Amino acid sequence: MRGPCIALAVLIGFALYTGWTLLITDQTLLAFGIELMSQPDTAQVVIDLYVMAALACVWMYQDARSRGRSLLETLPYLIVTAVFVSIGPLLYIVIKGFAIKREN
Repeated sequence: MRGPCIALAVLIGFALYTGWTLLITDQTLLAFGIELMSQPDTAQVVIDLYVMAALACVWMYQDARSRGRSLLETLPYLIVTAVFVSIGPLLYIVIKGFAIKREN
């Protein structure tokens, strides 16, 4: 049960921090993304994050498929990953991890 618990702690901490920063910022998430993409150094970091997000999406899809789940069951995690990158895979690990522990 350690895996989902660690992921849950990281998910809660990061989601709270993300929510807090979204509340106190003076610009929208879209404006922030555009600003990051306007400079080559920060654009490289954003591109790197989305490469990793794409790899996480492939992993979540393949994992769900190996467990007999459909793309529709994975779609919410893929959408969250597209917007908040690491929150999607963390949520997937937490929910699927606790579901697996409950089955055993």
